Amino acid sequence: MGATTPFTYNKLRGRIVEKYGSQSKFATKIGLSNQSVSLKMRGKTEFSQTDIDEWASALGIGREQYGEYFFT
Repeated sequence: MGATTPFTYNKLRGRIVEKYGSQSKFATKIGLSNQSVSLKMRGKTEFSQTDIDEWASALGIGREQYGEYFFT
């Protein structure tokens, strides 16, 4: 069920904790449920381009760094 991805998002996880202290607090900041964020982080649902732009903005990630955070 659902899409799977080879990405691990370890650097993205670290940035979320660094900036917000927890995934739950980050989810609240970006207006998603913790479950929605969790599904994306586990590769069960895919990131849309809008997701990437919104998450990057909230986390202070520049476009030139998208590959490091969203495609590794």
